[in-house]
Amino acid sequence: MKFDDILVTTGEFGRYQFYNYALFFLLSIPVAVHAISIVFLAGSADHWCTVPAWKSENCSQLSVSVDECEELKRYVSIPQTNSSEFSQCSMYNVSSLPFEPPPDVNSTTTSLVIDYHALDEIPCSDGWDHDTSRYKSTINMDFDLVCGNKDLSDISSSLWFVGVLTGSVVFGYIADRFGRLITLWTCITGQVAFGVAVAFAPSFWWFVFLRTNLAMFNMGVFLVAFVLGTEFVGPSRRVIAGTGIMIGFSIGYMGLSVIAYLIRDWRHLQLALSIPVVVFYAFIPIVSESARWLLSVGRIDKANEIIGKISKTNKVPLPQPVFTESDKEQMQRERGENRATIIDLFRTPNLRLESFNLLFNWFVESLVYYGLALSSSDFGVNVYIAAFVSGAVEVPAYVSSIFALEYFGRRPSTCFYLVLGGVACILSIVIPAGIGRVVMATIGKFGVTASFSIIYIYSAELYPTPLRSVGIGMCSMSSRVGGIIAPLIRISGRTWAPLPFIIYGSMSIAAGLLALLLPETKGRKLPETVQEGENFRNTRSDEKYMEVPVDEKYDVPMATIGNAPGHVA
Repeated sequence: MKFDDILVTTGEFGRYQFYNYALFFLLSIPVAVHAISIVFLAGSADHWCTVPAWKSENCSQLSVSVDECEELKRYVSIPQTNSSEFSQCSMYNVSSLPFEPPPDVNSTTTSLVIDYHALDEIPCSDGWDHDTSRYKSTINMDFDLVCGNKDLSDISSSLWFVGVLTGSVVFGYIADRFGRLITLWTCITGQVAFGVAVAFAPSFWWFVFLRTNLAMFNMGVFLVAFVLGTEFVGPSRRVIAGTGIMIGFSIGYMGLSVIAYLIRDWRHLQLALSIPVVVFYAFIPIVSESARWLLSVGRIDKANEIIGKISKTNKVPLPQPVFTESDKEQMQRERGENRATIIDLFRTPNLRLESFNLLFNWFVESLVYYGLALSSSDFGVNVYIAAFVSGAVEVPAYVSSIFALEYFGRRPSTCFYLVLGGVACILSIVIPAGIGRVVMATIGKFGVTASFSIIYIYSAELYPTPLRSVGIGMCSMSSRVGGIIAPLIRISGRTWAPLPFIIYGSMSIAAGLLALLLPETKGRKLPETVQEGENFRNTRSDEKYMEVPVDEKYDVPMATIGNAPGHVA
């Protein structure tokens, strides 16, 4: 008897699954806030050179208000561009000049027309003053990530995804080797510890180091929560359960905007996002190890105990023991027979082409998703509203992807959503900053989010059983590389503003069109051997096999745990 057969008997989403799933759903919320929080931690604000020579001047002799006094000091000290904006990276050399009211200053205005162009312009040498109307403090303010250092915040985002990639590999192995549950609580502990530590970072590079470690544990929490949330659910409910956890991620995304709006100091915000996670320790006595994993490693007695708990909680009796020693030997034999390596993905022509296609697709999905997510402050509207809308649009995107899979198939749905997202990205270039650009960016986010949800299932169905786990693991790693590169693409916008969105849009369209070269899998018996996988595209696309048990369609082997939807970090 397979574990899925037991779940069908006891209830595919009964009371036991509901209690466990609720926890894993909630765990995805803090994962989301940490993954997206850099939008607010590194929020940009207007800035100009600090001029120590004027610090002791209070302008009392000019009979002006405090705000007018500060404005007057800027007019005296900071060059202006042709658009009458203050220079952010240079100042006049005024250190030896007295602070005196120019001839046209009166007590009611500080609107000055002063020719200071005769003075030398010099770089900011004593730091910067910042506009605090939107943010009380950010890492850009505290660590002077402006002017020559303005790219460092994007580099920190890239290093975050290095941590995500590392966490996928490290905690994926640990979870398979030592168990899901111990890995989950280890990662939650690391998530809290490093989350709090980030708030006390004394310098930028300490911030990067601590946050990269936070990314590792943050990804570990999500991966194990996703796997546990789906391994206890019956086969016909597994796709919806996985999508539900992704919706939890979207709720965290939206919640982050609200919390960041209320807490404008980056250190206080980081603490507010990290400390509440300790409440999950209350669930330690409640959550069980994955019975599916226990069976895979031959711990039959413990697996039978948990199956008995499921049976009792769902009030569906089962004969005990459900699994015997002979079952243990058979499962261990099957586990050994299904071992595969990365090289096996590229040995044969058709699987080679499909693997390269899928790797590129996952790479683009993550690149565009995070490119849009990290660009919320560039759309010309309130950054809190833009980020909230960006998170909210993911919910209908996930829901629509479920219907698209069911009624239109994998191949046309993947193509449509990716092309939609790509076209929206390119159109946003020609639309002025403001509501119109936000609408286009939102459509782009909708498309790439829906396609990401689809490509995970599509990939799992394309790979034959012996290669499914290693194939999804490779695709997941490809998506992490896309996440690493996404912030670096944003830096290219310093040279030419439209360039990042041209890259995001064109690559999304290319990935969508290339998806048309993949074979359709909807309603077809999936390949169980490498040879069947190689011949899959040569079978007529309308050929229907006998109905496939749902566990074969969606039960991806967990030998490589890092196979959750790739855009989550």
